[in-house]
This record gives sequence, structure tokens and C-alpha cells, in this order.
Amino acid sequence: MAVKCNLCDDRGLVLHNNLAEPCLCVKQRAINNKIKASQIPPQLSRYTFNDFKLHYYSDQKSVATVLQAAKEFVPHFLSNPQTKGLLFTGPVGSGKTFLSCCIANSILAQNKSLLFAVVPELLEQIKATYGPNRLNTVTESELLDVAREVPLLILDDLGAHNYTDWTKNKIFSIVNYRLNYLLPTIITSNISLEDLGDYLGERTTSRISQMCIPYRLPADLDIRMQMARH
Repeated sequence: MAVKCNLCDDRGLVLHNNLAEPCLCVKQRAINNKIKASQIPPQLSRYTFNDFKLHYYSDQKSVATVLQAAKEFVPHFLSNPQTKGLLFTGPVGSGKTFLSCCIANSILAQNKSLLFAVVPELLEQIKATYGPNRLNTVTESELLDVAREVPLLILDDLGAHNYTDWTKNKIFSIVNYRLNYLLPTIITSNISLEDLGDYLGERTTSRISQMCIPYRLPADLDIRMQMARH
């Protein structure tokens, strides 16, 4: 079998000043495991702040403020795991998910744990735990516990969906737990904070406003479409 690491010959340890220390490959393997557990799609796992381009926006000054807040969140979280979260709102294709993944990838590079959850997909995963024909052994409680308890949660696309009382209660359960235990959450939505109450209810929206600092990303055109033309 071919050796994967030339530094330690896959032993996991290297000698430094006659002392055995974990090899860099062990640290990288731990980071890779964190990335896999984060559930960030492969395409999004490559995003960095250097890839976020202001020239796609007409109001570059406002967007630069949002970008700076996103960058500053990383050291704030690393030094204080109970720091306040962020809420990114704006139209479809305005860079909300891109920016939240830049944050996630920066934090994962420091071997920290997080979960990236697309809200409609998370709700479908929870629904799939019901019924006699369910295909997995994961329970609703286990899925919710991960979202509630992970050190950093990214809730992507908390948008204008047809939320039922059942789905509203699941989202409230996650948000309320994280607020009570001072666990930061980053949320992206195409709905403004003022209008989210119409979809999620006032009790959930009130908690989001308490736990997240809101920022809006204005975009005249869908940035995904602009990037596709180049």
C-alpha cells in the first residue's frame, strides 16, 4: 500500500527535538473530518473571502460593511464561542450563502465544528424519520439535537416557504435552544427580518432578532447569473 504521508510514513507522529509530536497529516485529517461533518456541499467548501468580489454590486460601500462584519465574525467566534450570530438578508443570488460559507470555511480551517443546514432540506430529513417505510435509523430527536447543540449552526435559505405549524415548531425548537444556551447561529434569508414574522411567527422572529445582528446584501442582478456569463 502506498504511503500517503512522507513526513511520518502514515504513523501519525514525527520527532521534533527528540519528542514525538502529532504529524501535520493528523491535523489535516481532523480538519477534513470536520469539513465532512459540516455538510457543506463540495462546491461551497472552496469559497474564501478573497473570492467575494464587490464589483458585482452597485452599492459597494454597503456591501463592504457586510463583508467586514463577516470577516470579523471569525476571530470573534474563535475567541468567544458565545458571540452573537449574523442574519444575512437580500434577494436571490445576492451572495448570502456565499458569504456564510466563507465564514464556515475559515472556521473549519481552524479545526472547529459546525453544521451547514439548508432549511428546506433539514425539514425534509426530519419528515423522513417518520412512517413505517423510513429508509434510515436516524430519529427526529437526533437530527434536532445536532442542529441545536453544534457550536456554530448555519441555517441557509430560511425563506418564503409554506411553513406549516409543524415546521414552524421545529425551527422554533432549534432557534430557542440556541438562544438559551448562547450558541451562535448564522442565518440567510431572502426575507427581511421585519417580514420573517409572517412566515415563522413572532416568537421565532423575536428570538432571531435577539441572537443575530442583521445585515442586508443589496444586489441589482442575480450574481450567480453574472458569474456564469464570465
